Amino acid sequence: MLLAAAAVAGLTANTAQAGEAKRSTFGRTSDGKPVPAVTLTNSHGVSATVIAWGASLQSLKMPDREGRIDDVTLGYPDMAGYLKQPEFFGATVGRVANRIARGRFTLDGKTYQTPINDGPNALHGGTRGFDKVVWDVVSVKSGTTPSVTLRYVSRDGDQGYPGTLTVDATYSLDENNALTIDYRATTDRPTVVNLSNHAYWNLSGEGSSAGAMNHILEIPAQRFTPVDETLIPTGEQRPVAGTVFDFRTPHQIGERVRDARDIQMVYGRGYDHNWVIGDRVTQDQHLMARVHDPLSGRGFELWSNQPGLQFYSGNFINGTVTGKAQRIYRGGDALVLEPQLFPDTVNQPAFGSARLDPGQTYRNTMTYRFSTGQTTPPQQR
Repeated sequence: MLLAAAAVAGLTANTAQAGEAKRSTFGRTSDGKPVPAVTLTNSHGVSATVIAWGASLQSLKMPDREGRIDDVTLGYPDMAGYLKQPEFFGATVGRVANRIARGRFTLDGKTYQTPINDGPNALHGGTRGFDKVVWDVVSVKSGTTPSVTLRYVSRDGDQGYPGTLTVDATYSLDENNALTIDYRATTDRPTVVNLSNHAYWNLSGEGSSAGAMNHILEIPAQRFTPVDETLIPTGEQRPVAGTVFDFRTPHQIGERVRDARDIQMVYGRGYDHNWVIGDRVTQDQHLMARVHDPLSGRGFELWSNQPGLQFYSGNFINGTVTGKAQRIYRGGDALVLEPQLFPDTVNQPAFGSARLDPGQTYRNTMTYRFSTGQTTPPQQR
């Protein structure tokens, strides 16, 4: 009897530690196509919901220091919002994330034109980038590290890009409160690739009136890439020392976000720039940023294998969007941190290369190591 009781107790403990991946349907597209959703949950009150529309992180719920659980990513409660006013909320962006000057690039002597959708430039893959399509759910796994893998096949000529590109996006959540997003891609002919995730974070809660400008940010970068008035990098790598771009020591974002003495802040209406973390893609991950919200106690470290980090302080959120908590999103209500290649790398050889050839595998692996500051058991709010 004692052995049997011990076995049952052990089974119960193991079950409590197991994560879960639960399937559902988030909604339908305008032509009636169902949009699957998968929610990953661990035993510490952290959960991530991923929808097949844009392989997007639709929700990330986590406890604060008092154990109260809130959703800390901006987004919509249903498909209607994503279809009407996408905003890249939590989306996988590509085939080339960030901006391409004039939407043009040359590969092997041939010039390609992609759609212009950001002033005179292309942004996040074009007018119908990876954020505006339904991905296939190819794998869902429960266990100690629940995960979901989604796949999209971008055909040759899609948005003007050469080659058929097959992309896998895998989201996994472990018992250490780490959410990993792993992007991998292969091609059947030479092309260019730069994928990232565009999650908007407000660690006070996406419905909080506090916004994200009180968050404390640290970026371990010695340099950043200045931009022109259309937000295309000039090619310079400028030292952050003595500028509003110096986050080598922690700073409150709102402290300098409206400092118009630096023309770079005028161009971006705040921060919308790339920080130079390294000079190449690495095999292993390295620290990209630390974020802490003094109000809730929540925070995260962001790690990736990419050389650049685009930090966007939500400057263009203009009060026309109503989010999941039925609150209007305004400028500064969230921050975005995108590990990636430098913007316009396809046109600036000094930045490296975005080229992908047949037989190679593109990889961008990013991990959010969340901390809750939790002192009491989590309570669903």
